[in-house]
Amino acid sequence: MAKTYDGGEAVNIFDIIGPVMIGPSSSHTAGAVRLGRVVNKILDGRKPKEVDITLSGSFARTYKGHGTDRALLAGILGYHSWDAEIRDALDIAEERGYCYRFITRDIPGAHPNTAAIRWVLPDGAEGSVVGASIGGGNIRVDEVNGLRVDFNGDYSTILVIHLDRPGVIADVTQLMRSKYPDANIANFRLSRRIRGGESIMTIEFDGGATESMAADLREVDNVINALLIRQL
Repeated sequence: MAKTYDGGEAVNIFDIIGPVMIGPSSSHTAGAVRLGRVVNKILDGRKPKEVDITLSGSFARTYKGHGTDRALLAGILGYHSWDAEIRDALDIAEERGYCYRFITRDIPGAHPNTAAIRWVLPDGAEGSVVGASIGGGNIRVDEVNGLRVDFNGDYSTILVIHLDRPGVIADVTQLMRSKYPDANIANFRLSRRIRGGESIMTIEFDGGATESMAADLREVDNVINALLIRQL
């Protein structure tokens, strides 16, 4: 449902009243669940050996009272902001054998509601997500595996981790054009640490992206991995 103000654009009523959720705060609970769900999508069913969650700013100071700790874990476990299991997420994580800890530390220059989530898989592989809950249940993801990104989970997104080599971007876009001509790219961003090093493409799609897209992109020369994060 939307209301249009004279001279303005349509405003979704849910942007005004906030998301359907369990918990006292859209920023500290609903947004935290969505941040956790980004990790859940990247893990894609894999169970981490350990998870460290660093809380910064107001997250660090109020996380127990606002249930941010339970919300983040609930998202990592795959729950939604409206699931009653959020209340018991700490116990559920322990029952499932998750080894987790919360660390409070201000991250310089970070949004007040920032969480940095790092995990280690049984095979030793590591991953991380840094993001912020920016109000009304909305989020902004700033880093994945130490590389800068910028997406919010409102679109289905594929993260293409690759080596910074000439022609990789052209190969990726050509594959999408030739094999998935109906897939419309809403946003495209590129980030790299150093020239010639590991880089990441963030590709957001109007409509759904599919695992088959990610699988095909993994076969492109110099692509290390392609991670599908379905619309949250």
